[in-house]
Amino acid sequence: MVAGLIALSACRADAGDAGRAPQDRAFPRADRPVAKVVSTQWSTEELRDKQGEAQSVMDEAAVAPGMTVADIGAGEGYYTVRLAARVGEKGRVLAQDIDEGALRRLGARIEREQVQNASIKQGAPDDPRLPVGSFDRVFMIHMYHEIAEPYPFLWRLWPSLKPGGSVIVVDADRPTDQHGTPAALLFCEFETAGFRLAAFRRKPDVSGYYAQFVPAGNGPPEPGRMRSCPAGKVAGNGANSGAGASKVGGL
Repeated sequence: MVAGLIALSACRADAGDAGRAPQDRAFPRADRPVAKVVSTQWSTEELRDKQGEAQSVMDEAAVAPGMTVADIGAGEGYYTVRLAARVGEKGRVLAQDIDEGALRRLGARIEREQVQNASIKQGAPDDPRLPVGSFDRVFMIHMYHEIAEPYPFLWRLWPSLKPGGSVIVVDADRPTDQHGTPAALLFCEFETAGFRLAAFRRKPDVSGYYAQFVPAGNGPPEPGRMRSCPAGKVAGNGANSGAGASKVGGL
């Protein structure tokens, strides 16, 4: 049913959909600039470990042995190898990226460091290509601002979560073309795609904020009913201020 709606909407594309993939035209276009990918490595691993970044994020997300997790935009594998160590031999990590070169280097690293519980997969700019009902946690670390089609991307990510699963975003609270995502815009885009904010905390140790989302309802919304979040207005509203170091909701 929903697939049919997507196909029908794609056939009715107007001038505003020029340059978009046919399968994305049923979804609203993001009302924000997109940061260019300038590197597949964010900061140095030594500095990130000195700040306790991965440990802090994994603790916030309650990553436990035996979990199955996805690392979206895995790059050079900073989180991939640390998630693999945390979930242990009974857990699994799927590292995803759209950059073939990064995936080759990550594959070599996994082999070199003998990480037995991690695998790699190439994603698409509008689709993480994750298997349905497979993940306890999906991580998107300092990469959300690079997603040009957030609505179809999140809509296609939604079914990949297990019951009780959640999506974790770490990013800087600044405009998307400055390699960050305003927190209020993030909240709005996730809500539009059928998620609910479960936790939010500003964290200097990750050079930004930590946000955790869970699915809302029994399935993602119909694409034709989704509306684009106005970046210029949303980014400056009250949801972006005062969240401070607080938790929102419960997991």
